[in-house]
Amino acid sequence: MVLQYANDGNLREYLKANFPKLLWVDKLRIAKEIVLGLLFLHNNDVIHRDLENLNELTKALSKNSTLTSLSLLNNNLGPEEIKPLADALCNNSTLTSSNLYHNNHGSEGGKALADAFCKNSTLKKLNLGYNDIGTEGEKALADALCKNFTLTSLDLNANKLEGKELANALCKNSTLKELNLSYNDLRRSEGAKALADALCKNSTLTSLNLRGNRLGPEEGKALADALCKNSTLTSLNLSDNYLKSEGGKALAYALCRNST
Repeated sequence: MVLQYANDGNLREYLKANFPKLLWVDKLRIAKEIVLGLLFLHNNDVIHRDLENLNELTKALSKNSTLTSLSLLNNNLGPEEIKPLADALCNNSTLTSSNLYHNNHGSEGGKALADAFCKNSTLKKLNLGYNDIGTEGEKALADALCKNFTLTSLDLNANKLEGKELANALCKNSTLKELNLSYNDLRRSEGAKALADALCKNSTLTSLNLRGNRLGPEEGKALADALCKNSTLTSLNLSDNYLKSEGGKALAYALCRNST
C-alpha cells in the first residue's frame, strides 16, 4: 500500500507530525487506503514474518543467561516458527515466564513445545492461550506435565481441548498450581468430569478456570463432589456455563463442607 503523503513510507511518523494540518477529505482518503490495504492482506493471506530476526532471537535465547521473561503474544508464530523457539527453550536455563498467547501454533506447535517442557527445568509460568492446539497437542502437553517438575502456571484457554488427557496428568503432576482451561470443549467428551475426578487426587492445584465450557448440572455436581474431597483448591471459575439451579445447589452444599 503506497500513500503519497508518507515520506519513505513511514506513515506513523507522517500522521504524528501532520494530522492536525490535514483536511478531512485527506484524512478520509488515507483511512480508506489503510482499510483497502488491510483487506488486501487479509484476503490474500499475506502475513509478514521476519524469520531471519526470529532465528536470531532463538539463537540468542539458547545462549542468554540473564533473560527471565519473554512475551511473543499476537505474533502469528505458526508451527514452523515455534519449533526453533521450542529448541531454544531446551537449552535455556534462565527463562521463568513466557507468553505465547494467540500465535496459531496448532497441534504441531503444541507438540514441539511439549517436548521442550520435558527438558526445560526453569520455566514456571506459560501462556499458550488461543493457539488451536487441539486434542493431539493436549495429549503431548499432558505427557509433558507428567515429566516436568517446575511449571507452576499454565494457561490453555480457547484451544479446543477436551480435558481428559490433562485430567490424567493432574493425577500425577505435583507442581502445577494454576491452570486455565476456559473456553474449551470440556463438556463434549466428559472432560469436566475427568477433571473433577483428578481434583480428588491432586494436592497442589490452587486455581482452576473452567469458564465458558458449556458445563451443565451434571458437571456441576461432579465438581461439587470433588470440592468435598479436595483440600488445596482456593479458586474455581465456573462463570459463563449452564449449571442451572441443580448444579448451583450442589456447589453451594460443597462449599459448606470445603475448608479451603
